[in-house]
Amino acid sequence: MTRERIGIIGLGRMGSAIATRLSAQGFAVTGWTRRGLNAEQASALGICSAADLAALVDASDIMILSLMDDAAVESILGQLGQLDLSGRLVVETSTVSPKILPAHQEALQAAGSRALDAPISGGPQQVLEGSIGLYIGGAPEDVARFRPVAEQLSNRIHHIGPLGHGATAKLVNNMMLLGLWQTLKEALQLGQAAGLARETMLRFLETSPAASPAFKSRLPVILGESDSVGFSLSGVVKDSGVVMDLAAALDLPLPAMAAARHSFLGAEQAGLGERDLATMVRAATESKG
Repeated sequence: MTRERIGIIGLGRMGSAIATRLSAQGFAVTGWTRRGLNAEQASALGICSAADLAALVDASDIMILSLMDDAAVESILGQLGQLDLSGRLVVETSTVSPKILPAHQEALQAAGSRALDAPISGGPQQVLEGSIGLYIGGAPEDVARFRPVAEQLSNRIHHIGPLGHGATAKLVNNMMLLGLWQTLKEALQLGQAAGLARETMLRFLETSPAASPAFKSRLPVILGESDSVGFSLSGVVKDSGVVMDLAAALDLPLPAMAAARHSFLGAEQAGLGERDLATMVRAATESKG
């Protein structure tokens, strides 16, 4: 069976990793970004470059969006809705409001396309390893069409429900992680105030039931032993804003999330936005041992 051609819209850290992974797995991949993509950059990713969005559509059967925020996704979906998308499948992988893709569904269908929301849990390295999580919203037949591609990216594929539910599930997942970092920050601050050293606490927490994979993977960052960036602190600020916007629209107070967002905003305002998200915990506790 002939593999479907893949178009990647947005080639930041995640989009580039998706393009590289799918190309390495034998898919024909074409990329386009609003900043432009020259032949040398495309070659480094192992993909072809499209001159514009229309050319990207012509070269693709499945188009994967990997964009930064709501405004970027809104813009691209609006442009796609003006093109001939006959037989295409649009897959939106960004962490954005669950309301966006359903709002464009009618226009995309009128242009000839089906759509899925499939936000990603994990970073670029997990993409390259094929070990990200995917939370998918959409019709079962569209999920089935996307699955051969999804299986090259993910070992945790979850079909959550109809369009928009994948994006909501990603926000639920993010909330659990936001709560982890906020609680860790407060726990370390309590221990320090009572006389415990930060490293002592982190080392016994490392082997405790509270030690999640996320905690273990970022322990070197919190200890100041590594400056690697799995996901930027500014990215967390953006994603937490999506959570809070949805909660506000649903008239649902989220005090724990508000506290976590306040912590990350403070760290970003201190100039740490491009550092790893766990730098928030490190910065809040490093001056006290």
